[in-house]
Amino acid sequence: MYGYGWLLWAAGLVVGAILLLPVAYLLIRSLEAGPAGWENLVQGRTLLTLARTLGLALAVTGASLVIAVPLAWLTVRTDVPLRRLWSILTPLPLVMPSYVGAYLMVSALGPRGLVQQLLEGPLGIQRLPPIYGFPGALITLTFLSYPYLLLSARATLLRLDPALEEAARNLGDSAWRVFWRVTLPLMRPGLGAGSLLVALYALRDFGAVAIMRYDTFTRVIYVQYRSFDRSQAALLALLLVAVTLVLVLLEFRIQRRAAYYQGVSGTARPPSLVHLGRWRWPAFLFCAGVTFFALVLPALVLVYWLVRGLLAGETVNDLGLATWNSLLASGLAALVTTLAALPVAILVVRRPGRLSQLLERLTYSAFALPGIVIALALVFFGANHAPWLYQTLPMLLLAYCILFIPQAVGSLRASLLQIHPSIEEAARSLGRGPLSVFATVTLPLLRPGLLAGMSLVFLTAMKELPATLLLAPIGFKTLAIAVWSSVSEAFFAAAAAPALFIVLASSLPMALNILREERDD
Repeated sequence: MYGYGWLLWAAGLVVGAILLLPVAYLLIRSLEAGPAGWENLVQGRTLLTLARTLGLALAVTGASLVIAVPLAWLTVRTDVPLRRLWSILTPLPLVMPSYVGAYLMVSALGPRGLVQQLLEGPLGIQRLPPIYGFPGALITLTFLSYPYLLLSARATLLRLDPALEEAARNLGDSAWRVFWRVTLPLMRPGLGAGSLLVALYALRDFGAVAIMRYDTFTRVIYVQYRSFDRSQAALLALLLVAVTLVLVLLEFRIQRRAAYYQGVSGTARPPSLVHLGRWRWPAFLFCAGVTFFALVLPALVLVYWLVRGLLAGETVNDLGLATWNSLLASGLAALVTTLAALPVAILVVRRPGRLSQLLERLTYSAFALPGIVIALALVFFGANHAPWLYQTLPMLLLAYCILFIPQAVGSLRASLLQIHPSIEEAARSLGRGPLSVFATVTLPLLRPGLLAGMSLVFLTAMKELPATLLLAPIGFKTLAIAVWSSVSEAFFAAAAAPALFIVLASSLPMALNILREERDD
């Protein structure tokens, strides 16, 4: 496929043009702002809010690394009990909408939450410490975003040739020393891509920080949009895009000097599992603890609100059509977005240069923007230039592609970095054409990254709300819209049902993906 360079560049430039739509909209709106709007960008209040946002993003990324790296290593490389079960359960918190996750966290761990009610009788605890502010936002966003890192790290580990690790062990290194000196450095492309996604998720989130009463940059943008001062909101959004580009540049500079090829043989034989010995059960408790607080506890709170509401007489609407619409839109989004990300990832890895670097940075620029900014940009584009596309399923898929393409690009790039170019060159030297080499050599080796990218896009598209509300076809109700409608009207039982459906509907493809990875491994 690399022989068709013009085709790759044409596809990449089309993707880049689509990704420029939100930036073009912001530039048009920002030109309408007066001098006072530009002066607001350098006011102390704006800079303080930006510092708080960056601090939260850095803290969430660090906490996610602490959780995701051990989980990935334990579920891929060790004999931890119930290893396959943890492989399936630990990524699932990604499907929880942030506004629902934050509300459930407050309901369970708030000063007068469910945990306090359980402890009041036997221990006499009248009130738990407040969870609002930075601690609550940090905990909630960490539990909701660490799966970005986990899935990228797992995909990287599954592609690593275990020969280097086995050689280190044969030279007398312990399992712990092998992990720090050999495995962790080779995981760097996946960790870099996953960390960038976590940081951008924390930058753009609104639901969790709003419920936790922690002011961040996205809240200021939402307030400006609600006050119809869209020129000022556009300026603030452009500042967020600039911060995103800085983060992407830093991540690129950190990784650009390293090579991550798995080896010239191209084999992906399964490694021998590390025997944890006396650490098996502490590792088991770690996996179980993360699963309980990130997945089981929120699910139990959802079930509690569902049962409590039904007993109080609340009704739950039929969710069959909403479930089908969510699965259809999310499945198509995963396919379209991954296909759009493929030429970008190939150009970044196999054709490095200024243009390919710019293309990669463009893919990440939209991910840091709140969904409402992307949606309004496409509303502006559809109303003025493509009225036939407005409020159609293709327009919604276009929004999902712009929002979530960094997830697919990150996973694909990490996998491509581990495929040595000499493997493809050897196949071409044997007479294979470029397309044949790509289909028979590159694509099979790229499969873990493809599946990880599609899973990330599917799971996040299932819970996307602002873009779905503004761009979905008339009458196209999804589970995310059902959750939002019920929560806004304080019908918590009606909200709990579609939220549970989101988790259940997303669990099946995630489980199938993990099982396929385990079988291939």
